[in-house]
Formats: sequence, structure tokens, C-alpha cells
Amino acid sequence: MRHNSGPTQPAGTDSNPSRILVVDDPMVCTAIEVYLERHDFQVTIADGGEAGLRAIEAGGFDLMIVDIFMPHMRGFESIRIFHERAPAIPLIAMSGYAFANLNSPAPDFLRMALELGATRCLRKPFTPAALLMVISECLAEVRSRPLVERM
Repeated sequence: MRHNSGPTQPAGTDSNPSRILVVDDPMVCTAIEVYLERHDFQVTIADGGEAGLRAIEAGGFDLMIVDIFMPHMRGFESIRIFHERAPAIPLIAMSGYAFANLNSPAPDFLRMALELGATRCLRKPFTPAALLMVISECLAEVRSRPLVERM
């Protein structure tokens, strides 16, 4: 797990940058980290579910972005556990899983992630604009909640 302090400029209307945890393989995490830091987010990256869980236990995140298919602790298990440990933090599940046999019906992994506690889903590959839009939507929903629900 790697943490970067990120920029000191505010993200959105908050006095501090929004803190985002990204849980995926290192290449994807780094790409997302660079992009989000350019947009005034403070980003922590975790290589897999176990590292993500340690980061969540340390606390302080405003949003999580988690890949469904990761080595070791599976993304579905991670999503379920992250949601149980930090239910007030929005979780964006992402997946780029492709099926070898396109003729057979495919399970809807993103819908399954929503049922396990994800707030939103993104199908890989996604555009940077789509990532920013879903992050903004999730953070706006949190800000609109009464303070009691955010804890």
C-alpha cells in the first residue's frame, strides 16, 4: 500500500481534499492515482484486498474504488467486508472481466457488487470523465446526507 499526501488545494467545496482509496493491481492504481491527484484528490492505493482492508481500518477515507477481480482476497469478498467495516463510505466497484465464450449467458458481476454494498459501478475500460462523474455523484450524495448518517 502506498499513500500520497496529494495536493493541498481543496477538492470541490470542502476545505480539505477528498481522500480516495483505490484497490486494484498496481498499474491500474497508479494510472487512477495520477489522474485523480491532478484533480485535487488525495489518493491512497492498495494492491489487493488485504492491503485495502488495512487501509480502511486506518480510516479517514471519503470514497473507495475497488476492482472486482483481484489476486488473493477476491473483489466480491473485499466489497462485502469493506461495506461492513465502513458502511458510510461510498464504494465504486469496477470490472473489466471479459468472457471467453460470448455465446453463453454471463453473470452480471457489477450488479452482484451493488448487492454486496457497492454504491456505483464502472465497467472497464472507462473514460477519465466517467470516473470523475461517478466520484462526484458519490461525494455529492454523502454531503447531502444528514451528519448523523455520515458517521
